[in-house]
Amino acid sequence: MISSFSRVVVAAVAALVLVGCSDSGASDTEPAAAAGPEPVLSANVTDGQTDVPVETIVTVDVEDGELGEVVVRGGEDDAVIEGTVDGARWTAAERLEPAVDYTLQATASGTDGQQTELETGFTSQSLTLDEQTYPSVAPLQGETVGVGMPVIVNFDLPVEDRATFEQHMAVTSEPQVEGAWNWISDRVVHWRPKEYWPAGTKVHVDLQLNSLPAGQGIYGQQNQVVDFEVGSSVVSTVDVNAHTLTVDIDGQTARTIPVSSGAPQWASREGTKIVMEKFDTIDMDAATTGVDSSDPNYYNMKGVKWAMRLTNSGEFIHAAPWSAGSHGRANVSHGCVGMGTEDAGWLYQNSKRGDVVNFVGSTRALEPQNGWTDWNVDWETWQSGSALAGA
Repeated sequence: MISSFSRVVVAAVAALVLVGCSDSGASDTEPAAAAGPEPVLSANVTDGQTDVPVETIVTVDVEDGELGEVVVRGGEDDAVIEGTVDGARWTAAERLEPAVDYTLQATASGTDGQQTELETGFTSQSLTLDEQTYPSVAPLQGETVGVGMPVIVNFDLPVEDRATFEQHMAVTSEPQVEGAWNWISDRVVHWRPKEYWPAGTKVHVDLQLNSLPAGQGIYGQQNQVVDFEVGSSVVSTVDVNAHTLTVDIDGQTARTIPVSSGAPQWASREGTKIVMEKFDTIDMDAATTGVDSSDPNYYNMKGVKWAMRLTNSGEFIHAAPWSAGSHGRANVSHGCVGMGTEDAGWLYQNSKRGDVVNFVGSTRALEPQNGWTDWNVDWETWQSGSALAGA
């Protein structure tokens, strides 16, 4: 039989046990957070892939994470392809070079700090020189040119997909002017402003054509970036009937020079011409203008001074002391504009590539593309020569 004292002790012990059970249900630490999904990296090129098209723009994407560093490099100098990140995607800033082994390394981190890495090696397609078209640009880097100078791009292989190329060809300037590209042929494209360049304009040409498909299995061979400046405005007018050449510099008449232009059977062509080349001396052979050496009018003159080319067909402005008696009086040349040596030297020193020379009073028209004839085309017609016209 249990005494009353024993019952009290048992009850007390039971109470302590209940309290002890209640305390054991609490914890001094929070439960561990559930692990987040592991970030997943992917690229649009795969490890070991070969013959990757050179026009490929490499991209790297991440799911369930944040992109870290992305490095794509390759070539003899192990050059790095730069890129930009937009949200969960890294995009290369340029296309691939042909026949190059590339490595791609990328990292990403998950929401819980987990790190993921991606490493890929791939090889771009090979191209021969016959599959690459090289863009040559005029003006040259750093050149100072006249107000009539067009931007000229010559390709050594034809460009069939002109629209795609033109979308990657930009001309900007300070001050900005309105202008447009015009495809002279599948190998030649010019950009000119609507009006002559303002004197002092700074121009930036940016052609992002490297590895860009030109059509027919041909790709752009190289990007080109050229900066040039427009100098003073030098606009001359040759009046073939008055036998004068008047030079306006920055809107003011600087000199009127007596000249002799082309005789009637070789009349200097009417129209707006651009100074294409300058030679302090040059040999002039009539054969280059189509006059055979057996012709009585054939000539081959050595050391002609202060010559500036205006047409592909051989019209120049130059010193012509041998015809001094005709300067200002008669047209006796084979199409060139001749003048006294002192006047020719002054004009040469005050001229630059891209200066404008207008010919008036002639009955012989200037043929399209006989030189840089861009300014003989009205603006609406010029714009229609863009591959993007109407797009």
